[in-house]
Amino acid sequence: MLGNVIVGQSGGPTTVINSSLAGVYKAAKKYGASKVYGMCHGIKGLLNDEYVDLDEKIGSTINLELLKRTPASFLGSCRYKLPDAEADSKTYDIIFEKLKKLGIKYFFYIGGNDSMDTIKKLSDYATTIESDIKFMGVPKTIDNDLAMTDHTPGFGSAAKFIATTLKELICDCRIYDCEAITIVEIMGRNAGWLTASAALAKGEDCEGVDMIYLPEKTFDVDEFMNTVKEKLKTKKYLVVALSEGVKLADGRFVCELASDNVALDAFGHKMMSGSAKYLENKIKAELGIKARSIEISTLQRSAAHFASLTDIEEAFNVGASAVYAANHGETGRVVCMKRLSNSPYTCTYETHDVHAIANIEKKVPLEWITEDNQLKQDAIDYIKPLIQGELLPMVVDGLPRHLCL
Repeated sequence: MLGNVIVGQSGGPTTVINSSLAGVYKAAKKYGASKVYGMCHGIKGLLNDEYVDLDEKIGSTINLELLKRTPASFLGSCRYKLPDAEADSKTYDIIFEKLKKLGIKYFFYIGGNDSMDTIKKLSDYATTIESDIKFMGVPKTIDNDLAMTDHTPGFGSAAKFIATTLKELICDCRIYDCEAITIVEIMGRNAGWLTASAALAKGEDCEGVDMIYLPEKTFDVDEFMNTVKEKLKTKKYLVVALSEGVKLADGRFVCELASDNVALDAFGHKMMSGSAKYLENKIKAELGIKARSIEISTLQRSAAHFASLTDIEEAFNVGASAVYAANHGETGRVVCMKRLSNSPYTCTYETHDVHAIANIEKKVPLEWITEDNQLKQDAIDYIKPLIQGELLPMVVDGLPRHLCL
């Protein structure tokens, strides 16, 4: 590689985002990069001259293995929206001046939809000023909502954790001889892939969750209450999987019924929380039965102790594939995964234009959702290969050891 490399992580982390970082680093060194820098807190950190020499931080084999097993974003993250270059070219001039100062010829950004927007804007500006820096997107998101790619690194491990948690929770819920309902709120603003993974809990040893509600279908509170009443006629305990982003027919999120003050993030997205709690309180008030709401929250993206080996390996490979593509002259592109077969599961890697990916959401196909709020076999067949295998943590004094910056 002719020139230095810089890599950053952005947006919400995943269990395997650091495996992609390891893939970028190892491939860059393999292809001869003199220096591999890491941006601390993504593009925002670069603007603040916050970066590290990764040779000093993860240069050894043991550190690379620890990195693969370390949850969250090793380099730190940010939710920073670059301005449009037409309105504010000064920010871009500062970024490119800093990249020039570091001798950067290859820029890699590991992130989701908003991060791909950053790659799009930077690569477009590079074309405008005739810069030869290569900009590549490395996908990650537990939401699994990036366009063009079959799935995203991070989703498989989160799905494995959710399905496992639901199985264990169902065991707990069945022990008492009284009417009760447990509503589990799972991440997913507009796409219900994570909540759909709750369907994997069903098997020979588990009856599975009773209802699954995704944001792809309109949520009706009265219909939900009626379904609960009907199911309680034949079963004393119910477990419900609910996407945090379920919406009413008028477009409001269910969580907005509990509070009018829903905060926004840096990209203008409503910060979801409270849908399950609202329904818990409604059930207690109207049905007078035991009800509990559980928000898995950030546990589903940080449970590295039970990550999917398939997910870890694919995350590493997309990082390495991004370096390979950039070293062969590609820029303004994102590494995507193409599934060739479910059984045996095989997947290959290709790149697509970032303009066909940034700011576009991929949702669960409506035809995969049944009328009685379950998922069809198509969804099971899609998700199940992604949760296979485990990479055991390195344990010290009974607890997993992680790599910290």
